Amino acid sequence: MRVEIWSDINCPWCYIGKARFERALADFPHRKDVEVVHRSFELDPGAPHRPRPVVPLIAAKYGTGLEQAEAAEQRIADNAQAEGLAYLRAGRDAANSFDMHRLLHFAAEHGRQAVLLDLLYRANFAEEASAFAPGRLLELAVEAGLDGVAATRVLADREAYADAVREDEATASAMGATGVPFFVFDRRLGVSGAQPAETFAAALEQAWESRTVLPLVGVGGTDGAACGPDGCEVPRH
Repeated sequence: MRVEIWSDINCPWCYIGKARFERALADFPHRKDVEVVHRSFELDPGAPHRPRPVVPLIAAKYGTGLEQAEAAEQRIADNAQAEGLAYLRAGRDAANSFDMHRLLHFAAEHGRQAVLLDLLYRANFAEEASAFAPGRLLELAVEAGLDGVAATRVLADREAYADAVREDEATASAMGATGVPFFVFDRRLGVSGAQPAETFAAALEQAWESRTVLPLVGVGGTDGAACGPDGCEVPRH
C-alpha cells in the first residue's frame, strides 16, 4: 500500500502532521507493506527567495499586532512539542521553497528523501539559523548523505527536477487539494490536515481492508489543522 503525502517545508502543520502519521504507522500491523512517498506542494509559489521573519509576516497578513502573531506561533509550538518535536517559538523564517522541493526529488532518486525532509523540517522549525540562508540547503543535502557535487549541480540548474515538482502540484490540484498536509492512501482515500494519530490509524486500517478501486474520499472531516494559500490554521487553545 502506498501513502502519498503532499506538504511544504514552510508549513508547521505538515511538520506536526508527519509526526502524527508516523506514530500511527509505527503501530500499524502491516507497516512493512506501506510505502510512504512525499510529494511537493508550494504554499506560496511567488514567495521571494530571500528569507523573511515569520512573525511580522503573520501580523501583516492578518492585520494583527506582533504580540498576537507571536501568540499564534506559540500555540502551534505547543502542538508540536506535544508530539515530541522541537520548535523555535519565535524567530523562524519563510521563503520560496521551490529549490527544497527540487532537491527532495533528487534525494528520492538516491533513497535519501525521508532523511532530507526531516533535516529540512528541523532546520526550519527547530534551529536558530535560517533554513533558507545561502549555502544552508547544500549543507543539509550533504548531511542527508547526498553527494555534494551532484547536489550543487541540481541547485545551480533551475530546471533540474522542476517538472517533477510541478507534476506533484498539478496532481494535488486535480485531487482538489487546496492546503497541506494532504495524505492519499493508494489514490483511493484522502485525509486532509494534521489529524490526530487515531484518525490516521483508522485511515490506514480502512485503506488496507478496502483495497479495491474506489473514488477518492475524505476521512476525518475538516478538523485537522492545515496550511493553505491564506495561511496556517492556529489552534484556539
